[in-house]
Amino acid sequence: MCGIVGYTGPREAYPVVIKGLKRLEYRGYDSTGIALLNDGLKVYKKKGRVAELEEFVVGKNLHSHTGIGHTRWATHGEPNDRNAHPHTSKSGKLAMIHNGIIENYVQLKKDLVNKGYHFTSDTDTEVLLNFIEDIKENNNCGLEEAIRIALKRVTGAYCILLINEDDPGTIIAARKGSPLVIGVGKGEHFLGSDASPMLEYTKEVVYVNDYELAIVKPDELILKNLGNEKITPFVTKLDMDLAAIEMGGYDHFMLKEIFEQPSTIHDCLRGRLDASAGTITMSGVENNIEAFKTAQRIIIVACGTSWHAGLVAEYVIEELCRIPVEVEYASEFRYRNPIVNKGDIIIAISQSGETADTLVAIEKAKEQGAIIFGIVNAVGSSIARLSHGGAYTHAGPEIGVASTKAFTGQLAVLTMMALKIAKEKGTISNERYSKLLFELDAIPEKVEAILKSADAIKAIAEKYKGAADALFLGRGYNFPIALEGALKLKEISYIHAEGYPAAEMKHGPIALVTETLPVVFVATKDSYHEKIVSNIQEIKARRGKVIAIISEGDDVIPGLADDVFFVPLADEIMAPMLSVIPLQLLSYYVGIAKGVDVDKPRNLAKSVTVE
Repeated sequence: MCGIVGYTGPREAYPVVIKGLKRLEYRGYDSTGIALLNDGLKVYKKKGRVAELEEFVVGKNLHSHTGIGHTRWATHGEPNDRNAHPHTSKSGKLAMIHNGIIENYVQLKKDLVNKGYHFTSDTDTEVLLNFIEDIKENNNCGLEEAIRIALKRVTGAYCILLINEDDPGTIIAARKGSPLVIGVGKGEHFLGSDASPMLEYTKEVVYVNDYELAIVKPDELILKNLGNEKITPFVTKLDMDLAAIEMGGYDHFMLKEIFEQPSTIHDCLRGRLDASAGTITMSGVENNIEAFKTAQRIIIVACGTSWHAGLVAEYVIEELCRIPVEVEYASEFRYRNPIVNKGDIIIAISQSGETADTLVAIEKAKEQGAIIFGIVNAVGSSIARLSHGGAYTHAGPEIGVASTKAFTGQLAVLTMMALKIAKEKGTISNERYSKLLFELDAIPEKVEAILKSADAIKAIAEKYKGAADALFLGRGYNFPIALEGALKLKEISYIHAEGYPAAEMKHGPIALVTETLPVVFVATKDSYHEKIVSNIQEIKARRGKVIAIISEGDDVIPGLADDVFFVPLADEIMAPMLSVIPLQLLSYYVGIAKGVDVDKPRNLAKSVTVE
């Protein structure tokens, strides 16, 4: 979950590293630090954000051609100066940064304390670093070999970067379960948790795999496994522009990414959907079509917003394809000894493709004979490489911590998948299939129309910014969108919010209704419309404040609700891609009205690469 950056080459390392940390700050912002090699090892670190580190190092000697940097999301030890990375070894010659969790660090620490080691932080990282140095000194071996021995002894997840005062041009890196990308330049190399820190310097990158060790020098990159066998690096060309990770004139990345959705959904559909020809081209599905056609069960595993996308997909796939679907939290699925049969299809959904719980869940399912299908946004990510097949959402980099455009991209991909499988299985009529293709093709234009009315949502947000609680209700395809709306409001405004199926309101949540409680109904025109009108009336009878997201042409709900927002009319299968947009805007504008840093909400980080 933390962000790591490294550089070795002819440039000054500090500007490269600090700029990289700013681009990775979405991964964690509890504390930050850098280590530089220049006539010795210099470490500067500070609680807080990258800007505070920049102020702290003013006037200090920052000259160096090799450096590493870290921006932290705290796991072991509270956010403060001493727990910030990089950590230094007992000798003071080694510095290390770490993304992940070392699960057996308590025993390692106990052993080291018994040997006389004294620790200055509460982190598992400092334990691992000194464990490595202890091996190096007591086994009379080099740093590379000491790292290899240590990593065979530790359990947990890690991506580590080490520098050594005695070898100033070299960075040694290793990963298991946490991402690492190495950028290949001319006589220089860049390292990062993702490719964003190196975009302006090189488009050629190497994605490091689990259990691999990288020895990185300015003019040399050596990859090895933990058995000390060399591996040929596979260089990939990045298909990403620098503009994609910059603010582009918007006040926040979250707002930019909300407004990018007409183009990102279009990019997701482009080259795949041809409504006029009546075709969907998805090679990942096509290569596994027999498995989908004969599947007795599909299990969707995901976390957070991606889990909500999976819930929508459950409705769509079951209706169109007539295949039973189960949607599981990856964090629960991996631990509860689930029944997975050979031939079951596991669909793993993750924006980053690095979500720790999802990764472990699909690894276990793969061992049991399941077919793994990944739906991810990040090209070259771990889930993409672990899957038998899959589909990218092509949403581009998502910097805002709260997922927006990645979610609608996931819905677009899942809907195309369901339509393609249904067509191949013969579980959908030609007329219905053709109609839905045109409906899906029209979504980007309809999203654009919604965004033109964003000021109406801003006015609603201003009205309810002081609420302490909120309730989000929906039925059918709109129930998962109610859950997503509640999650967004919690993440971005810190208002306690809950999402429920509207019919479940009478089984408990209605007790919360008062004349000050905003109740958001996702109530677009569908087969449940009359029922949700009745639910709105039940709230109004108890003087609750009703905010309704409704379809254009609805002449019933406006007479009942306190505030309404219209979205274009669409088939109920496509409606979630529209009804979620005003809820994203609502959370954004409430957060702004309350003075929250919406791109970096407290305690959250973008990619959860640890348990």
